[in-house]
Amino acid sequence: MDNVHKLYPDNNDDGSELDGGIVFTPAERVDLPADEITDADVIEAEVAEGEILTEEESAELDRRSANRGVVAVRKAVAGTQVATRVVVRVGTHDRTKTAGKAVLREGFTVVQGVESWLKRAWDASTQGTYRRMIKAAELAGDRDELKEWTDRKEAATERRHRRLMDLPKLAWGVLKVTVAMTIGVPFLVLLLAILTKATGHGSFTGVWLGFFALIGFLIAAGAVVWTGLSIAGPFLLVLGAWREGKRRAMPPAWLVTTADAEWDVAIDETTIAKALEALRIPSITQYLKAGLKLQFITPARVDGRGTHAVVRLPAGVTADKIARRRGDLATGLHRASKEVWPKTGSEAGILDLWIADKGALAEGAGDYPLLSGGLVDVFKGVPAGRTLRGDEMLAPIMERNTMTGGIPGQGKSTAARDLMAGCALDPTAELRIWVPDTNFDFEVFKPRCASYVMGADDDSLKAIRDQLVNVHEEVQRRGQLLVNFETPAVTRELASAGVGLHPLVCLLEEAHVAITHETYGKEISKLLIEIVKLGRKRGIHMVISTQAPTKDSMPRDITRNCSNGIAFAVGDHVANDALLGQGAYAAGHRATELIPGTDRGTAVVKGFSGERSEILQWYYLDVAKGNDQVTPLIKRSLDAIAKLGKTVQTTQLAAPESRDLLADLDAVLGDEPVNSADLPALLKRHAPTWLPYQGLTGKALRELLADEYGIKVPSTGNRYPIDPTTVREAIVQREQAASDAEATADDGDEAAS
Repeated sequence: MDNVHKLYPDNNDDGSELDGGIVFTPAERVDLPADEITDADVIEAEVAEGEILTEEESAELDRRSANRGVVAVRKAVAGTQVATRVVVRVGTHDRTKTAGKAVLREGFTVVQGVESWLKRAWDASTQGTYRRMIKAAELAGDRDELKEWTDRKEAATERRHRRLMDLPKLAWGVLKVTVAMTIGVPFLVLLLAILTKATGHGSFTGVWLGFFALIGFLIAAGAVVWTGLSIAGPFLLVLGAWREGKRRAMPPAWLVTTADAEWDVAIDETTIAKALEALRIPSITQYLKAGLKLQFITPARVDGRGTHAVVRLPAGVTADKIARRRGDLATGLHRASKEVWPKTGSEAGILDLWIADKGALAEGAGDYPLLSGGLVDVFKGVPAGRTLRGDEMLAPIMERNTMTGGIPGQGKSTAARDLMAGCALDPTAELRIWVPDTNFDFEVFKPRCASYVMGADDDSLKAIRDQLVNVHEEVQRRGQLLVNFETPAVTRELASAGVGLHPLVCLLEEAHVAITHETYGKEISKLLIEIVKLGRKRGIHMVISTQAPTKDSMPRDITRNCSNGIAFAVGDHVANDALLGQGAYAAGHRATELIPGTDRGTAVVKGFSGERSEILQWYYLDVAKGNDQVTPLIKRSLDAIAKLGKTVQTTQLAAPESRDLLADLDAVLGDEPVNSADLPALLKRHAPTWLPYQGLTGKALRELLADEYGIKVPSTGNRYPIDPTTVREAIVQREQAASDAEATADDGDEAAS
């Protein structure tokens, strides 16, 4: 062999390191007639670049290869040289290591299970749990807790004493039953045999033979069962210990290999205690170092798609402090932050903790529950989705307003579609949908809507403004109806009575587009603020959907008055708090931890339950042409409306109101000058439905008079009184100017004719 080629680096195709490398041994050139070449002589060769070794290096490599078990293979092909790759894995390669670690790990798990059994047996025999709780209460200085656990220990001791005292009685009872059966059963068989012989239905001997045959059968069956248990018993014992170890302990890190699937920790009291200890909060650290164990008011137990536990924290540690470090706690529980939900229990020092099963978010909410049939009562809420626990959740509608938002493509339109679909299935509800954009998301709702606007042009934005003006007027009209009916809010009875207090649900999709519109944005913003402030008790629910809930695109008075908040994945804490309430991010209620794309359709919601926030997976209703799930719902709702003898009424907008500021000032002013700061209130009282007067201030009024009518209001001792004479003179001058303009126009027409 003249030389040997060696390929570097010593890696396998999958990137794993190979002991001994990859050796290429060139074949000797052998000339064979073509008809003498057999299949055994022909191989597939892999061409590779290598380096030429000297004879000494080749000899050394041969020696090392022989020691490692590498075999040089030669194949001859007529007139050619080929190279064959030889790969030999020795006992230290990755698969062997992985298998060895797996065996050790499972064996270690069995040992941990046995250890757990022994510890629990020791605790049970020595009342260790009670002693630890008593010591913990003493350390915390909690007298009530100390008394409670002392009483529990005494009661447990008394119960154990009674059981021990009852053991002789139990043994005597078992003995009496055994003796009675030993004597009684043969006696009964004897009587049965005598009766059988006397009546002629059988023989005396036959009865006894049957009796002994039954005894033999029972003995044989017992032997079979005992043999099975003897054989299977050790295996069942090992299996039980393995399951106990799997549930209550983790193998050391050096026994978990990269070839294994992700190792999931069992969530129990020990795991939770270790995760809390890892937070390095001094009070918890000192408490556990003293050999005390945390008090679990509710032990870790399965709750839906996760584990629930209630823990009394050591003195000086509040549950809120733990909640603020949710991400750190999640690392100790081997969970994502969004899968761990700590909150304050019945006391500040009680931690109510729920931990989702790993990957619970991937299960989704499932199908919309009303696809096949059913209607909705909006006073009870509409189907929204499922919590991480797997519980169905309803979105409250009446006496609420809703804001939904998030990064584009994460599900805010899905949430709005779920809400509107649910409301559509209440035949007493009126729907209005406005989309200042061109998209198909809500087109299928059009037959069910009293008002539907879709478009990004100025005419569409003006139509949306006019619709909001109409809703604002409806707010005032309904307020008077509630006064007439002497009730503070709309009830189900009033909503169904046909008196004009039916539920009115309005959706403004892509609200930021409308609010920031150059021409109508400010007016739309003011209308929305008034409606969300006053409309909820009057049966009006606003759903405001936006991508950008910032101070510039969404007024704070809107976000503050939307009690339902729906936050899909957002980019920062500002958007998070705009949707979930001020301070939500700091308190650990964070939609920023939802991953765009991965958590699509999942949101953090507020106002849906008694919790500060929940993670909700929303139902997905498809509107695609090939799989339209909403149109059948809309048809069902229209059929329900028809059964009530009604139809969907189109909103009739009144002609836009116009007002003359000077005429209104003339009406509210008397004979004496009035401070400009006092006039807006008089104007609002004079024209309560005229929106421009709702947010008018004294300064804005002075600027308006100067810009529009040329009336400058002078300052008098930092007061700006408006003289009624000045206003009335301006009215006279305006009328005179209009009369002169009309006369000039008439003269021009005569001259032209």
